Formats: sequence, structure tokens, C-alpha cells
Amino acid sequence: NNGRKWLKKVQQDWSILQNNLPDGIYVRVYEDRMDLLRAVIVGAYGTPYQDGLFFFDFHLPPAYPDVPLSAYYHSGGWKINPNLYEEGNVCLSLLNTWTGRGNEVWDPTSSSILQVLVSLQGLVLNSRPYFNEAGYDKQVGTAEGEKNSLAYNENTFLLNCKTMIYLMRRPPKDFEEFIKDHFRKRGYYILKACDAYMKGYLIGSLTKDASVGDEVTANSNSKGFKLMLEKIVPKLLSALNELGADCGEFKHLQES
Repeated sequence: NNGRKWLKKVQQDWSILQNNLPDGIYVRVYEDRMDLLRAVIVGAYGTPYQDGLFFFDFHLPPAYPDVPLSAYYHSGGWKINPNLYEEGNVCLSLLNTWTGRGNEVWDPTSSSILQVLVSLQGLVLNSRPYFNEAGYDKQVGTAEGEKNSLAYNENTFLLNCKTMIYLMRRPPKDFEEFIKDHFRKRGYYILKACDAYMKGYLIGSLTKDASVGDEVTANSNSKGFKLMLEKIVPKLLSALNELGADCGEFKHLQES
């Protein structure tokens, strides 16, 4: 390690994380391997990632903080976002794996692990991830762009459901209890969201308790999406049921 400088920065980062982690982000550090961290971000409501869990491993290289940390995303083999790849690559300007300007890129004197986590939560796992793709921001507000964004959100929600099942079956080490507890508590709301989306309510239009907002109309989703969701939901319900989530109200979603 570049000795004291590395140690001082890591301890400073730990202290920032301990005191400033926002809701929906949880981190574990390893006392015997200070160069490693594992974090989970809970998908925010109002997005196609609602109630999903997204796991990231971080490595602090010997040259840290002169160079940024490196990140690995636990994808389960699915690409749920333009910035997160199947093989675990994370494209983010703060990690110098994507282009950026000013405070978007890593600054050894002021950037922190917390900043990376908050960027992943707010900028990557957002309500309209389609527009994260390079150059697609020009399509915002166009008929084609909005149509493509809705289709992307449908697919993202399906992959979110698959990721949930994958995590319940194969929880990342040191987060086994966290995962059980999260899905036991949120299982009811996850199924409630699936039920609403089956009825055609728009992906990402639900409140924190998966209720339908006042201005939301049904029949906004594609037939293909509903057919795919019908295949996934019974598996999701079964996995949630095994963990002891409250699934009683959603028996009609089981395979007939």
C-alpha cells in the first residue's frame, strides 16, 4: 500500500459512511481486509427497480485515492441498466469507467466512496434508465424516446423480479439475513406492485407501499410484458412464501 496515505483515506471513508449513509444503502466493511467493501442499494419507489436489491463489491487499490476504487456488480447474468453489465462491469464517470466532466470524475482530494454509492442510487438506478445509454438523452421528450423508455422499463422490471428470485436462492455472503429480512418485510408490496402492473398500471408509477397514485391510468403496459410477468410472478410468489412473506392476498397470482 502507499502506506499511511491509503490508511488515512480509508478510515476517513469509513467514518463518512458510518455517519452519512442515506436510506436505502447498506455497507459492510471487512476489518481484516480493509481494501474490500460490499454494498447493497435498495431500489427506490417510482422506478422499475422498486424494492429490488442491487449488490456491489468495491476494491480499494494500493494507489487509492490517487486512483478511484474499482467496482463489481452482482448481475446474476442480466443487464438491468445501461451502466451495469452482465459480467459485473460498472460504467460510472466517478470510477473513471465512463466519460465525465468536473465533479463527475474522481478527484483524489474530495471524492469518496459515499459519493460513488449515492451516484449509483440516484443517477444509475433511476426512474428512466433508458436515457442513461450514451447519446439517448437527445431522445428525451420525443415520441420515439418515450416509447422506447416505457419498453425499457417493462423489461427492467421483469429483470428486477428475476434478480429478486436469484438473490433469495443465492444470497451474497454476509448479507444472507439482510436479504431474508428485506424480502420478508417487502414481499407483500412486491406482489402488490406485480398485481398492479398486471392490470396495466405504468411501471414506476406506484407509491412506496405499491399503491396506485391518483393520476395513474391502467392499460399502459404492453401485452408481451403482461405475458412475461405472468410467467415470472408464480416463481417470485413461491420464493417469497418460503421466506415467510405475507402472500395470502395474492393467491390468484399462483400458477393455475
